[in-house]
Amino acid sequence: MKINEKNLYTFANSKPVDKEGFLQFKRDIKFQRRWFVLKGNLLFYFDKKGDKEPLGLLLLEGCTVELTADEDTQQYCFQLVFHGENDRTYYMGAQSQTEMESWMKALTCASYDYMKLMVGELQRQLEEIDSRNKGHSTKNKPAPKAPPRQRQNPFNKPTSSTTAIINPTTEAAKIDPESNEDTDLTFESIHQDIGSPIQENIQRSENSVFVI
Repeated sequence: MKINEKNLYTFANSKPVDKEGFLQFKRDIKFQRRWFVLKGNLLFYFDKKGDKEPLGLLLLEGCTVELTADEDTQQYCFQLVFHGENDRTYYMGAQSQTEMESWMKALTCASYDYMKLMVGELQRQLEEIDSRNKGHSTKNKPAPKAPPRQRQNPFNKPTSSTTAIINPTTEAAKIDPESNEDTDLTFESIHQDIGSPIQENIQRSENSVFVI
């Protein structure tokens, strides 16, 4: 694959970067101090900080980051091991344990394969959370309630939509509307109609003679 060097240099010096700093670097013979810049899955290294043209580039695919011990420099060392037909190993040394761990973590997370695994894992976790939330919402769903019964107050006046209660006695007492008789009744007329028969019965009882 052909790479435009000018575009590559521009990309190497652009901001932002994922990580940068000095590391001891050895490919074949001895360690040399180099300035490293990590951008995505590309690891650039320069002769010194501020240089525009990198000395080299490592594509962080198909490799593993491993701890190693280097007795010559007594540095906090780790190695990049590239697997495949052209196996290569690059040694790097940091100034402290914390710096070494930081670089190892950054380089491990830089590859496309690692990012793909992380995306798959995050997607699986989201699906599990979504499944649990659906199950939880189903369990907590309240049971359907019957509508409340309508209770009427017997002291309220019936409305047009309320069925009137019919009193048989009252209905029986109604006068036929076709009748020509006068339907105006007074208390006196009612008293005479009902009271007269009662008075006659009382008088008959008083005038009766019982024979012993």
